Amino acid sequence: MVSSKTLVAGVIVAILVVAVGGYVTLSQTSQPTTVTTTQPHTTTTTITTTATATTPATKKISIAGAGATFPYPLISTMVVEYNKIRPEVQISYQSIGSGGGIRQHTEKTVDFGASDAPLNEKQREAAPNTLHIPITIGSVVVAYNLPGFTKGLKLTGEVVADIFLGKITKWNDPAIQTLNPDLNLPNKDILVAHRSDGSGTTFVFTGYLSVVSEEWKTRVGQGTAVQWPTGLGAAGNEGVAAVIRGTEYTIGYVELAYALQNKMSYAYLKNREGRFIEPSLETTAAAAAAAAPTLPKGDESWFHVNLLNTPGANSYPIASFSYILVYKELTTIPTMTKEKAQALVEFLWWATHEGQKYAPALQYVPLPQEVIAINEATIKMITYNGEPLLK
Repeated sequence: MVSSKTLVAGVIVAILVVAVGGYVTLSQTSQPTTVTTTQPHTTTTTITTTATATTPATKKISIAGAGATFPYPLISTMVVEYNKIRPEVQISYQSIGSGGGIRQHTEKTVDFGASDAPLNEKQREAAPNTLHIPITIGSVVVAYNLPGFTKGLKLTGEVVADIFLGKITKWNDPAIQTLNPDLNLPNKDILVAHRSDGSGTTFVFTGYLSVVSEEWKTRVGQGTAVQWPTGLGAAGNEGVAAVIRGTEYTIGYVELAYALQNKMSYAYLKNREGRFIEPSLETTAAAAAAAAPTLPKGDESWFHVNLLNTPGANSYPIASFSYILVYKELTTIPTMTKEKAQALVEFLWWATHEGQKYAPALQYVPLPQEVIAINEATIKMITYNGEPLLK
């Protein structure tokens, strides 16, 4: 249970701190608080919250994070909502891609990183004692801009792989037309769009292609960045989404939330059971259900964890966890203070519990109880000078 603290601010009349289920809920009466934030899905991809008051306020605590664009809409919402109950805690999150998040975490220039790809063994050696904390579950969709056609184009994994290998180059190729006999597909070139930056979304997508296509596995493989056989690169989920929306006859891959919020068309993919599945909260949750009981502890390797092409009649085949990366001993970070460490742990606990209620509206799957239990044990491992931060 998090230790209760009395927070005093000039405008605050009273604060009641109630321990609920191991995390802190703050009830307060105060003057209106101004919250300034950048909104998701704009050209600005840094979310920062601040609270202002007309009289001297409690000392501000600044926490910096950076990494994956995949969970950015959810993390940004969590940051804004958390600031409403903890206005003295200012959290900044830069959406720079999973590769950048891993790099800044390793270089200890942020207080936490975020990545859709778990650390591989080499990365774990470079950032020893890193903890993986799944923060949400999402899915990657194959999005396209095909004039006159909305969502629901049927594709198999093998066909998607051949498109990204540059082997299928026309929209009316027999391999696509055969899967969609009721559609009159155009004799137009397919323009492939992919990520140009190090990306956990790319890690998930290329992992799927490696599962369904032996040629992709041997020629290209899985990674946060790969040598693409064809296509145009763009930075971030938002960059790829912009290319697809702005260019006819384009195909690419983006996170489901970006596709839905930008009203993009996307394919129904054939799953392991032979059914064409629309990506949704329900079909992503079905993919995650089987994996939860076999997950490792937070301080163990997560490199082989995936939710790709999982069994189940309703399982969507490209699903993934997105992770917060944090050091087990927070004094590893040169700029870390005891107050900041305490605030970070309290935010992580809140995000694992109350913060999950914001996931469905943004098209993310809330964490199953089995994963929450793993996160609880992981967060309780976090120390400052050897002292646990959760009492």
